[in-house]
Parts: sequence; structure tokens; C-alpha cells
Amino acid sequence: MMTTRDRILNEALTLFAENGYDGTSVEEIAEKVGIKAPSLYNHFKGKEDILNALIDMAEARYEEFFGSDKHFGKLPESKEEFIQTSIQKISFTMNDPMIRKMRKFLVREQFRNERFAEITTKHQLNGIQGMYTKIIEGMMNEGLFKKDDPELLATEVTAPVALWIAKADRQPQCGQESMEKIERHIRHFCDVYMNE
Repeated sequence: MMTTRDRILNEALTLFAENGYDGTSVEEIAEKVGIKAPSLYNHFKGKEDILNALIDMAEARYEEFFGSDKHFGKLPESKEEFIQTSIQKISFTMNDPMIRKMRKFLVREQFRNERFAEITTKHQLNGIQGMYTKIIEGMMNEGLFKKDDPELLATEVTAPVALWIAKADRQPQCGQESMEKIERHIRHFCDVYMNE
């Protein structure tokens, strides 16, 4: 069962994703939760405190289920393992309700707030590219990938994925199509750059 604090966070994220940070009031959040606004202050100092808690939760969730350049699990030992691991990470990103709402919120707010711009860049470019640079470099050292520039290869494999995820976010009915294209892309990438 969700606690009142969890319900506040859940409803706030939904409202932030739909209306933006400035377009959402503490009163609206409280109303969605079914409490009075003063009761919300028993759990959070205010809207910014709610936002900070949401960002911390999303970052921790993303780190746990997707990974980062510091935490990506064991190196894949084959082409198929690289493909399946990548598809699992992407599927999490595309389908996790919290991550989807947070991405929608950040994409919307990135032009209004430097902090949101930095978080968006981290998750759509720098973070994923850094993680895949380390994975590909490690797999190159194991002889699985052809010797090349791992950072460029990481960009080559991740950039189209970000575009298809963005399409699925804008047009949810294209989610399955996007996943199929992502898998085709990753398989093609492996055919071109892997030694197997």
C-alpha cells in the first residue's frame, strides 16, 4: 500500500509531466492526493522539496535498473548478450512509468531551467554514451569488438535509440514499432563492429 508521501510524489510527477513545474501548485497536488494543502507540508517543505525527492528517486531507480558508467554490471560476453542487455535497458527506459513521466517532465522543462537541462543531457546523451563507451571499450579489450574509437561507437549505437524513444514518448502508439527498429539497429551495429 502506498504511503501518503508516496502518493504525493506520484501525483506531483504526473502533474509536473502534464502541466510543467510552474504550472502545478501545491494545492493541485494535495487535491489529487485527496488531502488538504497544509497536510502536504507534514511530508514536504514545499514544491521544490517534492521535486528534489522525485529527482533523487528517479536517479536512484535509473541507476539500479539501467546503470551508468560507474555501474553497468558485468561486461556482455557475446553479441547476443550485448543485444539482449541493451534491449532490457531500453525496454526499462521506455516502459517504466516513473522514468517515462520524469523524461516527459524534463524534456518539457529543460529550456526553462539549467538544472533540468543538465539532467536531461545526462540521461539522453552523456550518461548513456559514457556507459556504452566503457562497455564497448571493455568488450574491445576482450576481442569482441573491432578496435576503433569506443566513444564514437557508443554515440553511433545510442543516438538513434534516443530518437526512437523520443518518438515513442510523443506517439505512444509507436512504442512497439520503435522497439523493433531499435533492436534492428543494435543488431546491425553489432554485425558491423563486432568480431563474431
